[in-house]
Amino acid sequence: MRAATLPRREPRWTGGLRGGGHPWLLTDEQRGNDAAGVPAWSGGNDVRALVDGRAYLPALAQALAGAGPDDAVLFAGWRADPDELLDDGGPSIGAALAGAATRGAVVRGLLWRSHSELLGYSHRANRDLARAVTAAGGQVLLDHRVRAMGSHHQKFVVRTGLDGGGGPGGAVAFVGGIDTARGRRDGGAHPGDRQTRPFSAVYGPTPAWHDVQLRLRGPAVRDVEAVFRQRWADPARLTRWPWHTVPDRIGGLPRAARPLPATAPPPAPAGTCAVQLLCSYPRRRPAYPFAPRGERSVARGYAKALARACRLVYVEDQYLWSPDVARIFAAALRRAPELRLIAVVPRYVDREGRFDFAASLLGQNSAWRTVVEAGGDRVHLFDLENGAARPVYVHAKVCVVDDVWAAVGSANLNRRSWTHDSELTAAVLDEQLDGREPVDPGGLGDGARAFARELRLALMREHLDRAEGEDADLLDPDRAGPAMRRAAEELDAWHAAGGVGPRPRGRLRSHPRRTGGGTLRRWLTTPVYDLAYDPDGRPWPMRLGRRF
Repeated sequence: MRAATLPRREPRWTGGLRGGGHPWLLTDEQRGNDAAGVPAWSGGNDVRALVDGRAYLPALAQALAGAGPDDAVLFAGWRADPDELLDDGGPSIGAALAGAATRGAVVRGLLWRSHSELLGYSHRANRDLARAVTAAGGQVLLDHRVRAMGSHHQKFVVRTGLDGGGGPGGAVAFVGGIDTARGRRDGGAHPGDRQTRPFSAVYGPTPAWHDVQLRLRGPAVRDVEAVFRQRWADPARLTRWPWHTVPDRIGGLPRAARPLPATAPPPAPAGTCAVQLLCSYPRRRPAYPFAPRGERSVARGYAKALARACRLVYVEDQYLWSPDVARIFAAALRRAPELRLIAVVPRYVDREGRFDFAASLLGQNSAWRTVVEAGGDRVHLFDLENGAARPVYVHAKVCVVDDVWAAVGSANLNRRSWTHDSELTAAVLDEQLDGREPVDPGGLGDGARAFARELRLALMREHLDRAEGEDADLLDPDRAGPAMRRAAEELDAWHAAGGVGPRPRGRLRSHPRRTGGGTLRRWLTTPVYDLAYDPDGRPWPMRLGRRF
């Protein structure tokens, strides 16, 4: 039976999202947050995928260099190192932001307060960037308005004109998974960033880093700005902990937000893409004014798209380790017998502690058992290495469904990102059709869309060491997975033979199935996993009903 003829059913844990509206995008009602304050979606956008830091960071430098007295620069991040270079010759992110403020631009930033470097986090770096930008006339707040064990994980930058224009090059926003931090400025060959930070030793002295950011032009820029304005205006205290407040006072860090200028009219249409911003916010006390019961539209957006999937779901993700998330993918695989799932993940976790490794295995093994039981050999799981045979850390958060719906953002495929931390993901639906065969891979009359298809092909070509246009066998959903599997098996065999002879083409490796230890170890690890690594930010009725 063709998958296109199957009835469309949504898994019961999505919250029962049904009814009219767009078949791929959430309606306002389906978002589940009446106070969201952003439109369901905005059309007429130009969207470009910037694959890896060496594509994104120079583009960001160019946008910041054009910011002057009639512009605003608004940004949010999880980690930021003020000395991280945006291009080989600079500037650093600290200098670029301070320069924009010195030229008269309104520069405002929200960085997660973070934890101490002794725990592997970035409080000192975030604090130093906040001081540098504030000293230049901007303002950066260290924001800890989160749930216990939570973080602000959104990663976006907006440059917009105070009159709606946006100066040379126009208003622009960048949304995705790339922080302006050490280790991120890596390129397609993945030699790593010369500016390193402490990382798992297995990744070598300059860890290779794969990631994706989107550049948006058009009305969606105003939507990203609205997300920033909501967080900026949150009346809750920046932190409730006195051991945070005292050092801030001593260090002269701002503790209250300055007013933002009035919102300008939205930018004019610039392209063919509809962009829907999907957010995660936990249920917090005191409540977020813009999400009083939290928001889980990232989870709901994925659930709606996967309920329509027929032929191919392509995923890149840093974690992919939550059983709650795996159930949604497994439901799609059971419903559509021709559906394939291709996933690219890191080979190793980014920390080496006793519980880090065990917790990651616990979550990932449970998730992958669920998915493989549903899809069998239709499920393909890979990781990456560079030409020097060093593993590549996959930090991207990407999903493409049937070459129609594409999502890129900060949210990983785990419970933490879908319910507990603040996240921002952009779902993209291009009105422009891609005329290459198969012209309608899902068989539902949606057609293949230019942005989604080219994003998937660009990522596959990078991982297979192929040139642009060398993708005839990757177009067909039934051939793409086997092509990637053959490449991985050839490289696996070359390694197994001791690396004798020419190295096979490509960077794909078959991801190993590791065990998580015995029953006792799982029993000891589960509380750590549930409370610290993959906590749940949903209200209890949703948790018990397995709904988002």
